[in-house]
Amino acid sequence: MQIISRRPLVEFWGKHPDAQGSLTAWYHEVETATWKGPNDVKASYATASVIGNNRVVFNIGGNKYRLIAAVLYPSHKVLIKFIGTHRQYDGIDAAKVEP
Repeated sequence: MQIISRRPLVEFWGKHPDAQGSLTAWYHEVETATWKGPNDVKASYATASVIGNNRVVFNIGGNKYRLIAAVLYPSHKVLIKFIGTHRQYDGIDAAKVEP
C-alpha cells in the first residue's frame, strides 16, 4: 500500500515521542501490505475497526493512541485522516474527520 504522507506521523510523534516506535512499525507494515479489502486489514490487524467511508481505526502504542486511515483498496493508497489520544478520538466523528 502507498501511504500518501508520512508527515502526520512525524508531527504526532514529535508531540508524543513514546508513539514513534509504534507508528514507525505501523508505517512499514502498511507500506508492505497488499490489502484488497477490509477482510485483509482485519487479517493483519485483528483489533482494527473497519468503519464507514472506507476508513479503518487502528490502535497504536498498546491502545494508547488511535489512528484513522482512509484505505482506497483499488488504487492501493492509504491516507491518514487522524492520529490522537483516546480522549481526542472520543470527540470526533471517525467516519468524517479530515486532517
